[in-house]
Amino acid sequence: MTVLVTGGAGYIGSHMIFELLDAGEQVIVLDNLSTGFQQAVPEGVPLIIGDTGDQVLACRLIREYDVEAIIHFAASLIVPESVRDPLKYYRNNTVNSRALIEASVSCGLKKFIFSSTCAVYGNPAKIPVSEDTPPLPISPYGSSKLMSEIILRDASKAYGLDHVSLRYFNVAGADPKGRAGQSTKDATQLIKVAVEAAMGLRSKVEVFGTDYQTPDRTCIRDYIHVSDLCRAHLDALHYLRTGRQSLTLNCGYGRGFSVREVLDTVKRVSGVDFSIVDVGRRAGDPPEIVAETHRIRQTLGWQPRFDDLTVIIGHALNWEQTLLQTARH
Repeated sequence: MTVLVTGGAGYIGSHMIFELLDAGEQVIVLDNLSTGFQQAVPEGVPLIIGDTGDQVLACRLIREYDVEAIIHFAASLIVPESVRDPLKYYRNNTVNSRALIEASVSCGLKKFIFSSTCAVYGNPAKIPVSEDTPPLPISPYGSSKLMSEIILRDASKAYGLDHVSLRYFNVAGADPKGRAGQSTKDATQLIKVAVEAAMGLRSKVEVFGTDYQTPDRTCIRDYIHVSDLCRAHLDALHYLRTGRQSLTLNCGYGRGFSVREVLDTVKRVSGVDFSIVDVGRRAGDPPEIVAETHRIRQTLGWQPRFDDLTVIIGHALNWEQTLLQTARH
């Protein structure tokens, strides 16, 4: 039996492949390479270049490779961009997910793990935010993911497609063994941007909004190491194999760090004092969002291994150094 990873040539997807391989699983990848990298897929893992919205292709892969489960990462994921170009996000994240879900149902696939987001909560009144909090997204990105969750939930009830939807908080870091990391050019994730500044690859780091109702007036986020996130997906796969009911779960650590705290930590870990510039708020950014994590720990038995901001930044810095050395050669 095989696990199909969509978006497996991307940041999180490539880490997922290693997590699955390390666990002895058979893996194939579907990616259109619009943002992913062919070299991110390990040698020996079949990479099929195509779109998740191509139902004929999806069904062929499910049958040809005897696919048992799909882990669906492929998506657009930049909140400010979703505000500028919402139709792109509803196509890539919602329409294509619906097509993939329909292909799964028509081919008799019974296990589906969905990459969702804490952006479905919008600006929650209570922190930490639990899975029982009514979703009220404030960006097209969050809305596009919530729509996909609803489609998946309804398909589960109607057709028996068992699933786990994982609502990610802020993913960062890189594979501790140095096999994968965030390679996207012009990335917007704070830790990636700050590490690039520490490496001299950016002239400055912009802080978007310094007038929030938080202790230091900047946004607060729950940062989770990408390898812990992928371990949660593996735990979700094991959970679905036991035949238990479908779930929607938060995936974070349950504590937040402000933008300034993150930047201070990057400076301390790297030993570099880079330039920081305060600018206006970005559309779609809530002041604070931190996960309530009791449910994922209890139901999946998930145990984080890298719950330390210093470790997350250290691994991100190591990966950035690897990229720089590779570029020089």
